[in-house]
Formats: sequence, C-alpha cells, structure tokens
Amino acid sequence: MTVYSVIGWLLGVLCLLLGLAVPLAAQSDDEDTFQDPVISANFPDPFILEVDDVYYAYSTNSNSRNVPYATSTDLVNWQVGRDALPALPRWVNLNRADVWAPEVLALSADEYVLFYTARDRSTGKQCIGQATSTSPTGPFRDTNDGPIICQTREGGSIDPSPFRDVDGSLYLYWKNDGNCCMMATYIYVQALSADATELIGDPVGLVRNDELWEGRVIEAPTLWRHDDQYYLFYSGNAYSGEAYAVGYAVCETPVGPCTDAEENPILASDLDSRPLVVGPGHQTIITDDVGETWLVYHVWQVTDGGALTSTRQVWLDRLEWEDGRPLVAGPTRDEQPAPQ
Repeated sequence: MTVYSVIGWLLGVLCLLLGLAVPLAAQSDDEDTFQDPVISANFPDPFILEVDDVYYAYSTNSNSRNVPYATSTDLVNWQVGRDALPALPRWVNLNRADVWAPEVLALSADEYVLFYTARDRSTGKQCIGQATSTSPTGPFRDTNDGPIICQTREGGSIDPSPFRDVDGSLYLYWKNDGNCCMMATYIYVQALSADATELIGDPVGLVRNDELWEGRVIEAPTLWRHDDQYYLFYSGNAYSGEAYAVGYAVCETPVGPCTDAEENPILASDLDSRPLVVGPGHQTIITDDVGETWLVYHVWQVTDGGALTSTRQVWLDRLEWEDGRPLVAGPTRDEQPAPQ
C-alpha cells in the first residue's frame, strides 16, 4: 500500500468513526458527464439496489465495517453510510470474520433481505448467510442458527445474488468455493420462497470454469433479463490480478440451461492505459431513469507509477445491447455521459 493510499484510508476511517457523510468521488465540472472511478475509496464487490429514486451500494467488509454501504441519487456522486450489518450471528467465526459480496433484495417498503458470505464456525468453510431489516440501510440481523447454504463437500459457498423474475418468482444464485480446494467451480441457482427466507427444490448447476480465460474459478453471478432473454453474467480467474475479467452465458430460463458466449470475456484489464486498469470484475447491473443499463464493477487502484495498491475502486460503464449481445463500453478512463 502506498503512502497516499494509507492516508486516504485513514481519512476514510476517521470520517466513518465520526459518523460523517462524505463524498467518495469528485464530481465533474460538467453535470452531464463523469469520470471513473465513481467511488474512489476501497469498496470491493459492489452491489447496487434502487429504492424510491435512491441508490444503495453495498460492499465486502472494509474500514472495520462488516457491510459498508453508500447512497447516491445519480449513480455518480456517493456518500458513505455506517455499517448495514453491525453484528454477526453466532455461527460466524469471528476470528476470521470476512464478510464478502453482500446483495440485498427488497420485498416491500419495509422488508429487505441481505445475503452475504462469512466463515462458518463449525465447518471452517465460507458459507452464505441471510439477514433481514426494515430499511435498506439496516441494521440487518441474522437470526438463523447457521448458514442457509454451505456446500462443504464442494469447498463451501460464496457470492449470493438474488433475482426476481417478471412474474415475481425469486431465485438465488451463488458459486461453490471449489477453487479453495483444487476443485471445479460452478454457478448454482435455487428457487426462493415468496418471503425469500427458504430455498425451494434442489440447486441446479448452470455453468462451470471450463474456458481458458476463466482459470481456476468463476464467481460473482448476476442474472439479468433483457428483451425476454436471460443473461448470466459472472467474473472469472484470480480476482487479485490482471487476468480477472467478466463474461456471460445465455440462459433459456432462470434455472437454465445456459450456454457460454463465444466472445467472452466482454470486460477485461487494459494494460495499455496509464494508469493501468487491472482486474475489472465482480459486476452488478443497474438501470437508470431513462432505461439505460449500466455495469458496475470494481477495479484495482494503480498508482501513476504502475504500482498496485490494496484498494478496489468502483467503476461505472454503459452496458449496451447489439443483436441480443451485451457490450460493455469500457473500461473507460475518459469523461463520458452520465446516467440520466
């Protein structure tokens, strides 16, 4: 970590401890444009939920927060909040309390379900937990006796991602943590009950890491419906380096079958730019007020001298559609039109 990133981290922690709402990215002089990153603080594995014209972003634990969150009204200018999950349940190993990849499902104006990853005390594996709150900012509480998903024979389970179809049916996607133990990794899906508290039926494996660009792992599933077609976005390869990238599969239904796209990956590192763009991934998708889709993802912060820091910043790029294929207009370092 560089001196500059240490100073930035300490300032961020100080503001959080004082309970201040501070901007996380500088606004462009032109209100109709912006420049990445939109969140310059450490905010890995971002997920965004929109509620009543306010965007809520959640991230993997950092700055002594289990589930950091931030809010925005335009997807570009963000203000940090407190901890959405301030207390962890008894099943979590507090000595290794890594709380990863949270995503939130809104059931009603006062019902929200948080899915997250944490280390299970009894098995030592990364597993999936579930917490509820009456507000998108929490505090969320996990009252379960244990994780809701934990595929111990497949290395564990991480990266939960809920999806609501147009008919209201709910599904949960995740990946087995096989890369921890020299096993294959799959993206799984299972139906959820109407209140999102129970899993229904059996899990279904949709895709696995069987392409060269994916390396030992695929992860971070995001299901998206566009023009009555289902697209399963995911990230592949080692998250800590330049090989990390984003691809997708086309699915016939929310539970498959799914076929990997031939043009994968559709978002990758840019090693010709200065500074470098390294490790774009763990994507989520959001729609702005005029119906345009945007891909939100993290990128490793790199100094002008080319040194990789320990900070993963949040980037935002337009997700376009051409003949049924998603195209990412990025990673984009230059100023670009802002979401509407």
